Amino acid sequence: MEKYRVLLADDEEEIRTGISRKIDWNALGFTLVAEAANGEEALELAEQLRPDVVLTDIKMPFMDGLELCRRLRQFLPGAGLVVFSGFDDFEYARQAVGMGVFEYILKPITAPELSEVLTRLRQKLDTQRLERRDMEVLRRRYEESLPVLRELFYTRLLSGQLSPEQVRERAARYEIELPDGLWTAALVHVDALGRDELLLLSVQSFLSEHFSLDGAQARVVLYGDMAALLVRLSGVDRLYPLLDELERLSWLSQSYLGVSLTTGVGLPCQGPEELCRSIEGARSALDYRVLMGGSRVIYIGDLEPKATATLSFEEEDQRALSSAIKLGTPEQVKSVVQVLIERIPQAGLALSQGHLFLLELVTCLLRLTRSAGVPVKDVFGEGFSGAVSISDFSSLEELGRWIETRCLRLHELLGRQRSDFTWGLIERAKDYIAGHYADEQLSVESLCSHIHLSPAYFSTLFKRETGISFTAYVTQVRMEEAVRLLRETDEKTYRIAEQTGYSDPNYFSYVFKKRYGVSPSKFRAGLKK
Repeated sequence: MEKYRVLLADDEEEIRTGISRKIDWNALGFTLVAEAANGEEALELAEQLRPDVVLTDIKMPFMDGLELCRRLRQFLPGAGLVVFSGFDDFEYARQAVGMGVFEYILKPITAPELSEVLTRLRQKLDTQRLERRDMEVLRRRYEESLPVLRELFYTRLLSGQLSPEQVRERAARYEIELPDGLWTAALVHVDALGRDELLLLSVQSFLSEHFSLDGAQARVVLYGDMAALLVRLSGVDRLYPLLDELERLSWLSQSYLGVSLTTGVGLPCQGPEELCRSIEGARSALDYRVLMGGSRVIYIGDLEPKATATLSFEEEDQRALSSAIKLGTPEQVKSVVQVLIERIPQAGLALSQGHLFLLELVTCLLRLTRSAGVPVKDVFGEGFSGAVSISDFSSLEELGRWIETRCLRLHELLGRQRSDFTWGLIERAKDYIAGHYADEQLSVESLCSHIHLSPAYFSTLFKRETGISFTAYVTQVRMEEAVRLLRETDEKTYRIAEQTGYSDPNYFSYVFKKRYGVSPSKFRAGLKK
């Protein structure tokens, strides 16, 4: 079983060193992934690393251990928390127990004592994970709660096989509430080997139990080899909070179930009868997961912002062509085109049928071109009217070269467009940071609200393009400005802290010293020598 990840927080370096060296983490089933010298640093590391266990001291600068535990409970409810302190104080212990802390240990801490606590904590975490993945319990729950008729209804709804009248009539018949309003669909892909239906049921149950968002109601159904979330939103302003909630669930599933999830989210639609279009957008978003690396939630509106409607290709060859042009290499584009062209001369295929097949290919390319906002003439040449006949070509090879050339041209233009779009977003983000670094409330959420992008997608994009995280970049900008002010002005340190986004001068000094090795006052003194 995968080892549990541990974050250690204590402001005394000697204690951190002693614990990290004297505990046989591997033998106990753990791995120490990070150490923090204060509560603020521990919270930042926890947000980045999502540990399974947090060991923290009570008394620390900037944020004490109890406040840290309270904050951790909001986004890591499944984490095991162990608190240690030099204070034999009943009130501390009472508060710790009230937060669901696993153990409260008094200092001095011995290696055998902490090892015994970790052993018991591992047993508890193992039991919780196994209980959640109890396949027999899930099978019984599935048989009792999901009748075949309801499952078939959702499949037909998402596949677009029901008219609006049929949607309303059958929903009422099966006692399913699908009110009018704003809806969106998400597809959850389980990043695991094989096609384990019971594991998929585990994910369905997990999502149903833990989804929580004000202004939104969700139902989770099985759709092919994935789970689909059908979400009714109280307003369009709940879309990006929905993406944040799905990101939280993706991280939480790693801790609860030991599996990784990737979620594609389609564009919002009016009424449940339009969910088939939103689910196609969600499927298209999942096609981008190869490019997105560590992204857990991918919103089609972030990736194809110019699309006025979500493209839906029912045939597998059309889906393959679209995927190769958008995401593949030139070699993959050529391979798909070759396979498609080779289908024309199959036995029994009449010339007229071959002509219709060609028109479908050209229509597919035209839709891709227009949805991306690319001028048709840039792909097909000046004066192209869309009229093309199989009889215009002397051979299948000539036809294949004509199709291949236009597919490769569109592939190149989309790649260039994606690079330009990404560069523009990063520059806008940097400009925003440059104008707001002095605001203590500057956050990835406030920036993304300004540039209209989901925080999860932006964070992955920003780190991929700049090489550092959003938080690290903001800290870098603030520290560079602090150095300039120390060099060029006589402002007090606390004033410089305020001007660079830090309300707490002590925390400003801590961050400055961590970056430059000396305190702000010593840095300024060194300039005068």
